[in-house]
Amino acid sequence: MAPPRFIGLTGRPLSLAVSTVATTGFLLFGYDQGVMSGIITAPAFNNTFPATKDNSTMQGTVTAIYEIGCLMGAIFILACGDWLGRRRAMIMGGVVMILGVIIQVSSESGPSPLAQFIVGRVITGVGNGINTSTIPTYQAECSRTTNRGLLICIEGGVIAFGSLIAYWVDYGASYGRPDLTWRFPIAFQVIFALVVSIGMIWLPESPRWLLTRERYEEGETVIAALRGLERDDKETQLQKTIIMDSIRASGFGGRKGTPFRALFTNGKTQHFRRMMLGVSSQFMQQVGGCNAVIYYFPILFERSIKQSHSISLLLGGVNMIVYAIFATVSWFIIERVGRRKLFLWGTVGQGLSMVLVFACLIPGTPGAAKGAAVGLFTYIASFGATWLPLPWLYPAEINPIKTRAKANAVSTCSNWLFNFLIVMITPIMIARIGWGTYLFFAVVNACFLPVIYFLYPETARRSLEEIDLSLPRDIWRR
Repeated sequence: MAPPRFIGLTGRPLSLAVSTVATTGFLLFGYDQGVMSGIITAPAFNNTFPATKDNSTMQGTVTAIYEIGCLMGAIFILACGDWLGRRRAMIMGGVVMILGVIIQVSSESGPSPLAQFIVGRVITGVGNGINTSTIPTYQAECSRTTNRGLLICIEGGVIAFGSLIAYWVDYGASYGRPDLTWRFPIAFQVIFALVVSIGMIWLPESPRWLLTRERYEEGETVIAALRGLERDDKETQLQKTIIMDSIRASGFGGRKGTPFRALFTNGKTQHFRRMMLGVSSQFMQQVGGCNAVIYYFPILFERSIKQSHSISLLLGGVNMIVYAIFATVSWFIIERVGRRKLFLWGTVGQGLSMVLVFACLIPGTPGAAKGAAVGLFTYIASFGATWLPLPWLYPAEINPIKTRAKANAVSTCSNWLFNFLIVMITPIMIARIGWGTYLFFAVVNACFLPVIYFLYPETARRSLEEIDLSLPRDIWRR
């Protein structure tokens, strides 16, 4: 009997196909994260939507409203993710994003063009919220222990490559016709959404999800296909047994859905503590200032460092190249160094970078402002190498199989809620307190260090089932 196949693939090629589609979902996430940075102050965009012209509050609202949609998508997965499954959720997320893009790019000058654009932003955000709540879980549940951290870090890292593509598409489109300046960059993301939605039609469902739904034969088939083995092979049966033991140990064996109250239990399963670790990692990623830099880098250069719009866009593109290069660092060290040390190193790098930025902006001279530019570059390098991928990996690892989907959705809700807050207030903070904005982020990063050092366990080099089963004591050792 030959190993089972999906789209004609089995073993390593099938695992590569799964990772490619999952990674494209995060490439789309990164693209959407960066695309508004070069559009929001573009004259053509401001002429189509006059309310955004020279209005930092409205610029923040139009940019940040996307995060509200993402939050809604994450809440949807929190409520329906266990029922829907990983595969169907990802197909739905891509389709919803395409619908939102169509609504955005079809906005025309008229009585309420901005309202239509905002509705499109929210709908696109819903699709992205569905994907970002689902993809890390799907990737983790389809991966081997030896490369799980690497694969999810690659997912997180390609967020930077998505933002890099967005910045340079914005820069190139700025030299085209007025409509091209903003419609083409927004429409371009449809390509990535199609890859996710169409690709998942033929790829397998998560074997762990299938087994929790008591679809044992399908679960065996997917386990065998991902490993390139026959269904009755000893390793296939061993892996199935380990997963089933983990499901029973979770305390909710035999149920096809996980009740919400399971998220708030402690005892030997520590569900609540696990969930809060994931939530806190996403919270700290956002309030550490990453999107203040990613979304508004050109605006930071225009208003804080006094550069022209064109030069600011160009420097934003260069900054994204630095971001993308350093995002690959974690790919090579994540399993060797571990999660805790990368969290700590990244926090120190981000905090010191923000100290450099605010210190160099205090004098208010062009020469000193160049030092602030260096600080923004070192910040994005530190963030890209550490805090960019880790909060997407950590919740998918630390939460047990029965609460993984819901707990991961809660942590993603945390990401989008505070993402919205930071993106909304950053242009207002820059306009009103100037260099104090960067002092604020420096202090916030300093506050992260004791939390990570004393509360975050290491998960490197452990299987998901080992993390599930060995939780009570030894996993919390540093």
